This record gives sequence, structure tokens and C-alpha cells, in this order.
Amino acid sequence: MAALLGLEEDLEVVAEVGSGDEVLEAVRRTRPDVAVLDVEMPGLDGISAAAQVTRELPGTRVLIVTTFGRPGYLRRALEAGASGFVVKDTPSHELAAAVRTVAGGGRVVDPSLATEVVIGGPNPLTDRERQVLGEALEGHSAPAIAARVHLSPGTVRNHLSSAIGKTGTSNRVEAARRAQDLGWL
Repeated sequence: MAALLGLEEDLEVVAEVGSGDEVLEAVRRTRPDVAVLDVEMPGLDGISAAAQVTRELPGTRVLIVTTFGRPGYLRRALEAGASGFVVKDTPSHELAAAVRTVAGGGRVVDPSLATEVVIGGPNPLTDRERQVLGEALEGHSAPAIAARVHLSPGTVRNHLSSAIGKTGTSNRVEAARRAQDLGWL
């Protein structure tokens, strides 16, 4: 992607990083107009990195470019302060146009995802339910989750039960996978 953007006469790639943990330092060092991030990055995920960038360096706008075109990811990215969200199979000329639009203060959102977000409504999971499901997705049992998030096992079971109901599934593993597929985690 950096190579494609670098071919554009009016765009300059000033940094590339190997993980989300490196994003904030690179942005501090280079002060780009636009940081182009992926949702799934080693270390800190792109949405969390976007939140750090927009909070600490509001002059840098964020464009998320990802293979994970899920409505929940779009919603979370916009809530984190991203100015744009496009999928990686976007043609290169449209990707370059998205960077220009975001750099100019505009917003760019993949039209299909925008429609899904409007139709799909908000993420029904609470922050704690997302946290508990995230742990379940990693394969942890309810007692292990309780220890990891500093809650009682009964409270964890209550959060899991609520999340199972909201996802229309029958167990914590299915609920976690469904929530991930919907971009709610």
C-alpha cells in the first residue's frame, strides 16, 4: 500500500511501522497529515492506535484501510476519531483520493459499510461484555476470565450470559466468534 501511495506525485509516505505499538511514536516523529492504519496490526490494534493519534496529535487525521470491512469496526474506528474507513480492495486511485480527502478535512467511508451500519444499528454489547468476550475468544474459561479482568466468576458468567443472548448464540465461544464477525469486539 505504501508503494502504491508513494507513486502519487502529491503524496509522500513519511513512515512505515511494523506494529500498532509503533504508530504513535512514528506520528510524533514525522507529523504526517494523514496516518493510514490497518485494523489488524501486531501489538496494538489499528483502532486503538487511531484513538491515541487523534487524542494526542489532533493535527494528524487517520484513515483506516483494512481487509476487515465489518460494520462494527467502522463504527469503532469513527468513534476512535478516524476520518475515513475503506477496505483494502479499493482501487489504488480511490485509495489515493481517500487520503487526499481526509488530508483536506473531509471524511471517507466505504459506501457498502456505511449502509450496513445504518441498517444494522448500534453495537449492543457493553464495554464489560466486550472485554469478557475478548477473553473468551482467546479460549479462557469463566474462572480464568474472572481472574484476568478482576471480577468474580459469577459476574463474568452474568456478562457472558447477557452477551450470549445479544448475539443469539448458545455458548461463550460462539458468542465471541459472532461478536468478532460482526465487528463488535
